[in-house]
Amino acid sequence: MKKSDVVGRVADRTGLSRGTAEDAVNAMLVAISEALARGEVVRVSGFGRFSVRTRPAHTGRNPGTGEPIQVGVSKTPLFKAGKRLKETVN
Repeated sequence: MKKSDVVGRVADRTGLSRGTAEDAVNAMLVAISEALARGEVVRVSGFGRFSVRTRPAHTGRNPGTGEPIQVGVSKTPLFKAGKRLKETVN
């Protein structure tokens, strides 16, 4: 399923126009992204939790040469499914 499919389903379920539904979906995604960028946790009751995990610096390997390289600290988004979502999938 692509974003356009999600927009279509939101429009169908809410009776909104496709353009308005797309604006709503985009606004939600931007709000989640901005909250994560600020280091906040986003909880959507029954759906899941979005958060950011900090990965520590470590020594990696250059795949081409095999030489060790330093990989810096990085942040990565994390999603944990909620109970209702797990039940729906199963």
